[in-house]
Amino acid sequence: MKVKDSLGALSDRRFAWYFTARTVSTGGSVMVPVALAFAVLHIDQSAGALAQVLGVRTLTMVVFLLVGGVVADRFSRIVVLQVSHVLTCLTQATAALLIISGHATLTQLTVIEGVNGAVSAFTMPAMMGVVPLVVDRARLQQANALLSFSRSGLAVVGPAVAGLLVVGVGPGWALAVDALTYAVAIVCLSRVGLPRRSPDASAPRHSMVRELREGWGEFTRREWLWVIVLAFGLTNAIHSGVIGVLGPLVAKSSASIGEAGWGLVLSAEAVGTVLMTLVMLRLRLRHPLRAGMLAICVLAVPMVLLGAAPALVPVAVGFFLAGAAVEVFGVGWSTALQEHVPVTVLSRVSSYDALGSFVAIPIGTFLYGWLATAVDVETLMLASAVVYVVISLSALLSRSVRDLGRAVEEPASSTTGTGTGTDAGATRRS
Repeated sequence: MKVKDSLGALSDRRFAWYFTARTVSTGGSVMVPVALAFAVLHIDQSAGALAQVLGVRTLTMVVFLLVGGVVADRFSRIVVLQVSHVLTCLTQATAALLIISGHATLTQLTVIEGVNGAVSAFTMPAMMGVVPLVVDRARLQQANALLSFSRSGLAVVGPAVAGLLVVGVGPGWALAVDALTYAVAIVCLSRVGLPRRSPDASAPRHSMVRELREGWGEFTRREWLWVIVLAFGLTNAIHSGVIGVLGPLVAKSSASIGEAGWGLVLSAEAVGTVLMTLVMLRLRLRHPLRAGMLAICVLAVPMVLLGAAPALVPVAVGFFLAGAAVEVFGVGWSTALQEHVPVTVLSRVSSYDALGSFVAIPIGTFLYGWLATAVDVETLMLASAVVYVVISLSALLSRSVRDLGRAVEEPASSTTGTGTGTDAGATRRS
C-alpha cells in the first residue's frame, strides 16, 4: 500500500483540522500522568495520597458520564469539545501555578483533578461521536489508527520529557504546557465546521431521562458491547491499581528506575503503540474484538515484571509489548463502535461504554492504595496479572465477541492481502 493511501483520511479538511486539534492537545496531556503522580508524591510520599487524587478524578468522571453522552448527542460535538477544552485549560493552568509557586496542597490537587474528571465526562463521548461525522465510513479504521498514531507518537517523548522536567525544574511546568496546548486546540476545533446541533436535530426533543433510556437500549441489545465493557470494568480497576498506584511507588523506590526512569518506561509503551499503529494503518482487522481481547492479555506482562524484576530494561520491554497490544484493541474497539452503532446515539452508547469500563477504577485505585500497606507488593502484582488474563480471555466465551466482523468495505487501495470484501459476519448488528 502506498503511503498516501494510508493517510487518505487526512484528505478530508474537517478530519485534518480535528486530527490537528487532537494532536496538539495530546502533546501536553501525555506529560500529565508523570507530572501529576510525582507532584502528589512530592507533597505526600504515600500510595494513599496518589490513590486519593487519581480516584477522585475518575469518580467525578463516572458521575457525569451519562450526562456527557446526552449533551454530546444533543449539541454540536465540536462545541462540546471546545467548552471542555476551555475548562481543562483553566484547571491545568491553576494546578501548574500552584505547583510552580510551591503552594500546592493535596486537597487543592484533589479538587482540581476532580473538576478535570467531570470535564472529561463530556469530552470522551463527544470525541467518539465526532469521527464518523468528519471522515468517510470506509476509512474509519484508518482514521482511528491515525489518531492513535499521533497520540502514541507524542507519548514516546512526552513521559520522558515530563520525567526530565520533574527532575530538572519541577512537575508544574509540564502541566503549564498542557494548559497551553488545550488553548491552541480550541482554535483548531473552530475550523472543523460541524453544524451546531447533531444530525437528528430536526427530531422532537425528548427529556434527558428518555434519551438515556434510548442509549441504554442500544447498549444492552448488543451482546458483544456489554460483554467487553463488563470485562474492562474489572480489568481497568486492576490496571489502574497496579500501574497507576503501585507503578510510580515501585519506580520511586527502585534504584534502577527512579522518577526519570518511570517516564522512560511509559515512553517505551508509547513506542510499542506507534509501531503497531503503522501495522494497523495497513492491516484490516477481520474480527476486531477477537484480535483485541487476545492482544489485551499482554498488559499482564509489565505487571509481572514490576513485581518480579523491577529493573529499567525488562520493565521497559514489558511496557513496549503492552503498548502494541493496547493499539490492537483500541483501534478495533473504536471501529466496531463506529461501524455497528448508529451515529445519532453513538455518544450516549459510548458514555455507557465509558461508565461501565471506568466505574470500578476509583474502587481499584483506592483498594490498591490500601492493599499496598497490607500485602506484599510483589505478590499483589503477580496475582493481579493472573486475574487480569483470566478476565480478558473470558470475554471470548461470547460468540458475539469472537465473531463480530466489519460492517463496511474499505477502499481497495487501502487493503492488504486479507481481502477487500466484508466478512461473512459483518452484517450490521441492530
